[in-house]
Amino acid sequence: MYNGLLHAHSGLRWIVLLLIIYAIVNAFLSQNKGAYTKKDKMINLLAMIFLHIQVLLGLSLYFISPKVTFAEGWMSESLTRFYGIEHIFGMLLAAVIITMGRSKAEKKLKGTRGKHRKILTSYLLGLFIILVTIPWPFRGFGAGWM
Repeated sequence: MYNGLLHAHSGLRWIVLLLIIYAIVNAFLSQNKGAYTKKDKMINLLAMIFLHIQVLLGLSLYFISPKVTFAEGWMSESLTRFYGIEHIFGMLLAAVIITMGRSKAEKKLKGTRGKHRKILTSYLLGLFIILVTIPWPFRGFGAGWM
């Protein structure tokens, strides 16, 4: 079960990244258009849904992963500290920022430009946090590209 969840979490990462980037590019290009269309809403919603699925997979892994341990001195080891606190905190923070940004754009903002700018800034900030807290292979945390 652990390996299946790990592969699903690692593979879904690429879909989530592509959807968030697509939402950012769409918001950037649509700022000066005259409407916030159903297409815009669906792109943003789809990116957020896949991010939430990714977070749920990650939370499942958090509780069964051998990389997450709270044994004596776990904060002094970079691997256990990264998976035990840095990775999960960064990903949850990014998901909250993206979710709140989309919610504010959809429900509270009236103007088209404001909606697109809110999506642009919140998704961009979320993407930055995600990219910083992904266990990329070159960081030495034992994760691969897939």
